[in-house]
Formats: sequence, structure tokens, C-alpha cells
Amino acid sequence: MVFFFAKLALLAIGGGGGLLANAFYLPGVAPIDYANGDNVPLYVNSLTPMSNQQLKSLLAYDYYDPRFHFCQPEGGPQQQSESLGSIMFGDRIFSSPFQLFMGKDETCKRLCVSETIPKEDAQYINQCINDGYALNFVVDGLPAAHISTDERTDEEYYSIGFRLGESDAKGPVLNNHYDIYIDYHERPDGKKRVVGVVVTASSFDRDPKAEKVACDGGAPLHLKDDGSQQVVYTYSVTWRASKTAWATRWDNYLHVLDPSIHWFSLVNSVVIVLFLTGMVAMILLRALHKDISRYNAVEAQEDVQEDYGWKLVHGDVFRAPARSMLLSVLVGSGAQLVAMVALTLVFSVLGFLSPSNRGALATVMVIFFMLFGCIAGFVSARIYKMNGGENWKLNILLSATLLPGLIAGSLLTLNFFLIGSQSSGAVPFGTMIAIAGIWLLISLPLSVVGAYFGFRKPRIEHPVRTNQIPRQIPDQPFYLRPVPSIFMGGILPFGAIFIELYFVMNSIWFHRIYYGIGFLFLVFIVLILTCSEVTILLCYFHLCSEDYHWSWRALLTSGAAGFYVFLYSILYYLTKLDINFTSTILYFGYSGVISLLFSLLSGSVGYLACLVFLQRIFASIKVD
Repeated sequence: MVFFFAKLALLAIGGGGGLLANAFYLPGVAPIDYANGDNVPLYVNSLTPMSNQQLKSLLAYDYYDPRFHFCQPEGGPQQQSESLGSIMFGDRIFSSPFQLFMGKDETCKRLCVSETIPKEDAQYINQCINDGYALNFVVDGLPAAHISTDERTDEEYYSIGFRLGESDAKGPVLNNHYDIYIDYHERPDGKKRVVGVVVTASSFDRDPKAEKVACDGGAPLHLKDDGSQQVVYTYSVTWRASKTAWATRWDNYLHVLDPSIHWFSLVNSVVIVLFLTGMVAMILLRALHKDISRYNAVEAQEDVQEDYGWKLVHGDVFRAPARSMLLSVLVGSGAQLVAMVALTLVFSVLGFLSPSNRGALATVMVIFFMLFGCIAGFVSARIYKMNGGENWKLNILLSATLLPGLIAGSLLTLNFFLIGSQSSGAVPFGTMIAIAGIWLLISLPLSVVGAYFGFRKPRIEHPVRTNQIPRQIPDQPFYLRPVPSIFMGGILPFGAIFIELYFVMNSIWFHRIYYGIGFLFLVFIVLILTCSEVTILLCYFHLCSEDYHWSWRALLTSGAAGFYVFLYSILYYLTKLDINFTSTILYFGYSGVISLLFSLLSGSVGYLACLVFLQRIFASIKVD
């Protein structure tokens, strides 16, 4: 159903058979069988930075960027259909001049002789080599890889991509020969399936005018910046029989480096939740039970004792907060993000979003975000109506446009930096129009429908009446003042996820496949519990201190975890990245957007948990 709506929107935008509709493809995972001698296409993808230590760039470049002067197929390269998520993440897949035929080995086959490389382009290629850029080939849906070794277990695994060049004592060396090893699995009917692609790149300085080329021995190729050099590109192909079944061919790519750290992360998160749960059980359940019994027993006594503790603020605790419009919209948007992340993780855990389905994760996240606009509208309308809001038209408009507008504005600004850097990561104009069309056709109407039903439902009634005159709040101790308590509360949700956050950031910035989805799903559940419990705990302390301004504080207490995520991104930048100005702007721009979304997600959980808690405890006491 999700894909149906996506396709419907794209067809509507592209006019049924237009360019935009044809630019997107939701790829399947059906195996392709080859007979001996069948052509096996090799596609080329964008060049991406690759490093095991410090990354030197965040920009990706088209394989056929004119500055590289790579060999092109006859008739020019043809761009392949890609999914929406694949395009957004910078994949640009084209046909190539490589000729691969199932079972036919090739030795030192000439690919082409490049054009004369100008001085500026030679300097640019050398800079890319120094920055650790990697080439990315795709064969039968599998990315070409190089063999890496896990330092902890000495186990070999496939690491995606292979280097554009190396460096020696004389400077950058350009790899111009590719040894392509393709593993295949033979079926009982004699058909063969590709189950692995490994490329080893090497460098040879050869005379472009020579009739024969050698692919062993000789000096490496150092690009000269005198504007007179041509490069001879060659490749060899070796087909290797393998016992690996097609269904398990991704296992070599999905190696989890040191899974014990993931388990440590999960245990760390569970310990935090158990600690908080114990605190909630001891302080809230025990203290609340005693408070409620004492408050209700007072009614039966002749010497009526004055109210004290959190009962003192029963006439003010449900007073409408300042800027209730903005509060309701933020909570609604956060609920939308919670639903999107939760369902995406469920689909991932169940195996529907396999990495073989290129770009599927990002595509599904975008579609779910659009579909769950109805949740944003509904939750926002319910909270706004509960707080006595009457400007329902503005509420509907902001619920549908505020968060999408912030995200779109931020990403559009960052996209101009990518365009200025001639990066393939820049989202094409057609794709932006398509995303805007999906929002206009799906998200906006669903948000309005959700808000309509939210306003149609009866107002959420509070268990106690609100006094006309606000109660004066006594001076609070330092640790219960807004700023200190908010930042103290945000530490625990961040502490529950910060180890797994490291692996997620490595996956994003180092272009690696993240496969700890099971760990991530459990950590997400722990995060939801932590946000709820820490917000309820601090809310109880504030009420006991006669501070009834809980609404914004509940949102910001658990939402402060996003602030710590941004601080962690600064630490990650200082320790793992060594990038230029443009990449730095992009890094902090994307990190800021991620931190904001995380704040909304965790903050909405805290607010809704706190609202339910207050409704329950004040419904349990007798109030005159």
C-alpha cells in the first residue's frame, strides 16, 4: 500500500509516462540466472571518500565527471533507474565500457586510452587520491568490494569500494588496472548466479601508443601536471565457482565489527532503564500511593489538615501553557517521527528493507513520514483543543507545514553547497519536485484529515478544575530550576543511545552498511522508556516543589537529548574527520537537522508520558 501511494504520486507528477515517473524504480530482489557466455553488465556508481581512520571529505562525485577522464561506453553512458532513497543518498549509477561474459576470463584487456589530462584536472585527481576516494562498481546488484580483515578476529570480510589510487614516496599514484574477481554459484540446471564481486586495483605507467600493454611489473603511474599525459586503462576478469548460495551472498558484506560493543551498548541502555524503573517504582509508586491515601483520608477526619505536596497545585497544574499553539504542533510532529521510526525499524527487523534493495530504507522513511502526517495533525489538534485553543485553521496549517518546511529549507540550503562543489550528492531538481509533489498529494491532505478528526473528538477533560487566579510559585532550589533540570534530564536518554549512535554515524559518514538493526530496534525501545520515565520523575519532583509549569519543561527535558547528540557530533568531528570548509558546513548542517528531529521525537514522548501521568494521579485524589 505504501509503494502504491508513492507510485501514484509519481505518476501524477510525471503525467503517467513522463521523465519523473520513469526516474524512480522500486527494485526487487529476484535472482538473475546466467548461462555461459551471457553478458553480465557492470555499472559504475559515484566516487565516495573511504577511510579507516580520519575522513577527509564528505562529497561524492559522478564517475563520469569530466575532470576524471574515465573511459566511457560507445554512445555515451546511460543512467540507470534508481529508487527515491537511492537518489537522495547520492547514488548515480551509469553503464560502463567494461565487458563481462559469464564464465569467460579476460587477461589484461585494454579498456581505453584517456584524453590528454589538463594540468588542473591532474591536480584535482591527485587531490582526490590524497583524500582517499574510492571507486564503486555494481555487478548484478552487488557492490564491488575489496578484502578487509577484522583486526580483532582476523576474519576476512568485504569492504565496499576500492581506492582510486595510493600514495608512495613520490606522491599520489593513480590506479589504472582493475583485477575483477566474480564469484558465481552454479545451480542444478546449469544456470549461474553472481554471489560476490571483488576488485583489486593496481597502477602501471604505460606508453599510450604501444600496441601491447603489460599488467605486471613496471613503475606505478604518477599523474604529471604538465597537461600532456594520457592514461591507459586495462582490466582482467576472473570467474570463480563458489559454494555460497544466492540467498546468503550479502553475508560477506554485512560483517559486524566487534559485536560485543553492540551488546555492551544494549546492556548499558538496559541498565539505565532498570535504574530509572527502580527509581520510578520506589519514589513514584510508593510515595504516590502514600500521598493519595493521606489526601483522601483527610476528607474523613474532623481536623482537616492543610493540603501539601503536589496536591497544592491541583488548581493550576492543567492551566494552558504559554504558546500552546507551538507546543501542540511540536508534539504532533514528534509523534509523527516516533511512528515513522518505529514502523521503519519493524520493517527492517523483519527483513523487508534488505541492503540488496538499494535505497529502500530511505525511500520507506520518506513515504512513512508523508503517510504519518495524519498523526501529526491529529495529535496537534487534540492537544491544542485540550489547552483551549480556538485558532484551529492556523493549527492545521502549522501542523502540516512547520516540520516539513524546516527540513526542506535546511536541506535545500545544504543542497546549494553540494551543487557548488559539483558533487553527485546534490539532489536533482526533478527529485525535489517529486518529493514536493508527494508531500502535496499525500502528506498535506492526510495532515488536514487527521486534524479534522482531532478537532471533531470531544475535548480531553482534566480530572480537576483550574483556578481563575494562578498560584504563586515559590523559589526553587538550583537543581529544580528550568535550565539545570532540563539538561540533567536529557543526559539519561542520550546515555541510553550514545554507543549505538557511534556506529550509526560511522555508517552515514564512512559510507558503510549498517546492519545492527536488531540492536537499534531494542535501543529505540529503551530510549522510549527512558524518555518517559525520566520526564515523569522530574515532573513529580517539580510538583512536590509547587512548580506547576510542566508542559514545556516535559517537552524540553527529554528533548534535551538532541542537544547532547549535537555535542557528540562535535566530538565526532574533532576525532574522526579532517575535512574542508564545504564538508564542514554540510556535516554540521546535517547533524543539526538530525539533532532537531531527535529532540522532537524524544520530547514528544516525554510530554505525552507526563500528560498521562498527571491525568492518572490527579484523578485518584478527592478535591473539593
